[in-house]
Amino acid sequence: MRQDRATFPGSRMMSVALHRSFQLLPLVLLATLAACGKPQQQAGGFHGFPPAAVTVKKVEPQTFPVTFEYVGQTQGSKDVEVRARVTGIIEKRLYQEGSFVKAGQPLFTIDARPYEAQVNAAKADLARAQAQKAQADRELARLKPLAERHAIGQKEADDAASNADFASAAVKSAQAKLAELDLNLGYTKVVAPISGLTSRAQKSEGSLATQNETLLTTISQVDPIWIVFNVSENEQLRLNRAVSDGRLHLPKDNAYDVTVKLSDGSMFPKQGKINFADTRVNPTTGTYEMRAEIPNADRALKPGQFVRVVLRGASRVDVLAVPQVAVLDGPQGKFVYVVGSKDGKDVAMLRPVAVGDWVGTDGANEWVIESGLKPGDPVIVDGVAKLMPGGPVKVGSDAAANAATATPASPPSKESAASSSSKPKS
Repeated sequence: MRQDRATFPGSRMMSVALHRSFQLLPLVLLATLAACGKPQQQAGGFHGFPPAAVTVKKVEPQTFPVTFEYVGQTQGSKDVEVRARVTGIIEKRLYQEGSFVKAGQPLFTIDARPYEAQVNAAKADLARAQAQKAQADRELARLKPLAERHAIGQKEADDAASNADFASAAVKSAQAKLAELDLNLGYTKVVAPISGLTSRAQKSEGSLATQNETLLTTISQVDPIWIVFNVSENEQLRLNRAVSDGRLHLPKDNAYDVTVKLSDGSMFPKQGKINFADTRVNPTTGTYEMRAEIPNADRALKPGQFVRVVLRGASRVDVLAVPQVAVLDGPQGKFVYVVGSKDGKDVAMLRPVAVGDWVGTDGANEWVIESGLKPGDPVIVDGVAKLMPGGPVKVGSDAAANAATATPASPPSKESAASSSSKPKS
């Protein structure tokens, strides 16, 4: 090692020179940056950037249509359980499961032979009662003139009259029994009580059906079809307050225009109406139940489908709203930029806001502003991507070019949009 140092005596001097060069490098860089920054400061921009070109919109009170949207489930306007009305063995199923049937169409047949035998026995009892009545009537007719001439005792005449009455009552009883058995015989042929879509058969051929207990199938009337949906109690209270404050107008007697959005996002072509609004809160779910009625002549909607119910007809009155792109998210919540003045120049000022519903107007989406803005505030709606709090701005029509490069605020999630949309009750 010592020999190496002796062999290269200039190496120590080179190391010292390099060390001093690295010590001077930061000073050189600072001088260079200062020289570069001086012209930018003389240009008058914010941190050397020119004023951002923006477009503003003065917010004014407006009236907006309100759309409420809920998840609902379809059900038949009539759901009928078809049960056996007599006890017997099921012989045949006469319909195609899941098909549409008309009222009065046969669905099942139950073994009718026991009931046919009972009907025949009842007919025989009726014939015997009628014969006894005829005999009693003849006896009464024979004794009546004799009783008038006092040729027979009064008791004998009264007994003949009573026997005729008993025979007449026996005939009526036999007729009633026959009618009952005829009815049971008719029940061995199970027919559809209403027109609608059938479900699967609950019992197959050869199974025993018990009177008034055995469920055979279910029929759902689907024209019109009903859609049941629920409104939370919290949403109802919030909207009731808005109605009381005059900020929300609702159709009278729930006269909304009801449309249905299917699971694939398409809209059902028919419109309907609200036909039921519960005034009680379900203690299990904490919601109000509501029901819409939709025409469904082509049976396109089936019972059990999950759909979205869209209600139109309400409006928000004298509210402030800004385009969705103008609302940004920050660590402290949502905010917008408004144009303010500083040292005689227009600057962007951050303004925290509380937003309400998401509304649509003129094909654009806007946030309803609950607090944070007042009428006349100039809100920056284009060019927000290049803004910084306190930075200079240039207000003009050429800001539309910046809108193409601006990063819009994130749209509300489906959950937040759904939670902000709610259906008030009358």
